[in-house]
Amino acid sequence: QVQLVESGGGLVQPGGSLNLSCVVSGSMFDLGRMGWYRQAPGKQRELVAATTNLGRTVYGDSTKGRVTIARENGKNTFYLRLNNLKPGGTGVYYCRGVAGCTGGEYWGQGAQVTVST
Repeated sequence: QVQLVESGGGLVQPGGSLNLSCVVSGSMFDLGRMGWYRQAPGKQRELVAATTNLGRTVYGDSTKGRVTIARENGKNTFYLRLNNLKPGGTGVYYCRGVAGCTGGEYWGQGAQVTVST
């Protein structure tokens, strides 16, 4: 059973940077696609950035140009760095993995991020 656990959330000042980690228990090699999503209060979950089946990266409209994602299979960890955070960046950030063979979808429990002075 694959489980994803996010860490690194908390309070970030406007204009600051956010670094999140997602540790995968089980085989990370099974997760062909991975991504980060966020859900602001009262809004639907939206894409931050994610990898595709073709190995490319897709970005959310509000985060393009400010986000970097990376995976380190040897450490079973998936990373997010988001620069120049805006107050609209407040929300719960989720890590998602999709199994390449089965298409099974896995979500972490989420990490709360608050952008505020």
